[in-house]
Amino acid sequence: MTQPPQMKGVFVAAVTPLKADLCPDLAAIPPLLDFYAKRGAHGALLLGTTGEGPSFSQQEREAIFTAGAEIKTSWPDFKLLAGTGTPSLDATIQLNKTAFDIGFDGVVTLPPYYFRTVTEEGLFAWFSLVIDSSVPSDGCLLGYHFPQISGVPLSQSLLTQLADKYPVRFGGIKDSSGDLNHTQNAVRALPEQSILIGNDRLMTAGLQAGSSGCITAAANLISPQLRKVYDDFHIRENTSATQAIVNAARDVLETLMPFPAALKGLLSELFGFPRWPLKPPLVPFREAEINAAAGKLAEILE
Repeated sequence: MTQPPQMKGVFVAAVTPLKADLCPDLAAIPPLLDFYAKRGAHGALLLGTTGEGPSFSQQEREAIFTAGAEIKTSWPDFKLLAGTGTPSLDATIQLNKTAFDIGFDGVVTLPPYYFRTVTEEGLFAWFSLVIDSSVPSDGCLLGYHFPQISGVPLSQSLLTQLADKYPVRFGGIKDSSGDLNHTQNAVRALPEQSILIGNDRLMTAGLQAGSSGCITAAANLISPQLRKVYDDFHIRENTSATQAIVNAARDVLETLMPFPAALKGLLSELFGFPRWPLKPPLVPFREAEINAAAGKLAEILE
């Protein structure tokens, strides 16, 4: 293999089901992933930002990945990405090893986000150790570029260095910056890698720029619409009407931040899932707020 495994299409940044005692509801994870697959998603990212990844212990994260891998028995082509990356080098390496050992297709790895004044040289050394120690020859690590949250941006220079050193195992980035210019520059810098956008508003523009698709929180609710944009773009159909629906849905969701709290409420209200709790410091929205947003979304998506 001379090119990295291609991650293409619509990926759901999955929520994480919890029990009342705030332990992961492992039995609920495969049915949730089945829901995503039936609605057209190509895959899912477990324990990203939407999945409250940093709020879980090492043991909980490994158990969640193991539960998620069960989806492969019924949907073998459904792509699984593991949200990894911690301030601990060793913990990050172990999470990646676990994900690949149980059959995940790739990992989406945050930079070490405690030391926010770290140099590019330091980040290159960190990612190099992670890849050398935990990504198999046929595996794929995507860098997680989300500077608004992590405080540690992944520069174009860093990405180019990683792609040059690891042309197969460094698979590209999840670009949650919301900056189309950054996406365009990343596509140019990483022509063989996958660039997956994190903001639904940029779905069409990102595809036009050469991105591989998306990994988004809103895909929990609107994966059919995102899949239609993706499919229509690739058969050269006009995507503007569906993109407008996606944008309107995103408008509603952005009134309820942070997304994990909104999505858990809306998945329950719109699709009948349990009203899963959140790990503190996140707290649920009031019932009236969720009901109002659900009503607006139902009108948009009808």
